[in-house]
Amino acid sequence: MTNEPKISRFPVPALADLPDDIRQRIEAVQEKSGFVPNVFLVLAHRPDEFRAFFAYHDALMEKPGNLTKAEREMIVVATSAMNQCQYCVVSHGAILRIRAKNPLIADQVATNYRKADISDRQKAMLDFALKTCNVSHRIDEDDFSTLRAHGFDDEDIWDIGAIAAFFALSNRMASLTSMRPNDEFYTLGRGLPAERP
Repeated sequence: MTNEPKISRFPVPALADLPDDIRQRIEAVQEKSGFVPNVFLVLAHRPDEFRAFFAYHDALMEKPGNLTKAEREMIVVATSAMNQCQYCVVSHGAILRIRAKNPLIADQVATNYRKADISDRQKAMLDFALKTCNVSHRIDEDDFSTLRAHGFDDEDIWDIGAIAAFFALSNRMASLTSMRPNDEFYTLGRGLPAERP
């Protein structure tokens, strides 16, 4: 019997029992990061949904474009904080610290991005992401005009909205499953020198 906290309220499959493609993906992540993020193990409970989830995740988060990888992570952290998703704020906060090379940024964005040490362009991006997160039915042409004035094109605007929408799903699945952040996430990227925008 272990005293380790459960990482999900649903069954978590053993790595050896997973389909080869899923097991290989998880092992590759483990090799790169040194641990297996719990999201991979929790979502592996349903292999078809695991594949669909990570295919869409990768299409949004790993693509080239005008949004940097750090800016994509800012969207995740800000919207996940609004949705009170502990797993995503903690895990993507770690990724944001690393991608932005800034140990302060994730805490600032999660707490109040309007007071964070980020650019006006990034604040406009997060304003739109939060609008997509909370009141997407109110999105109008003025929102597009504001973003265009900050140098975003329509493909960028799609990316901002799609990331906010996708992580609304992720946040809700993390809450449904009671997904626990790995302890490793809390300290990742904290020893970096602080940088300003």
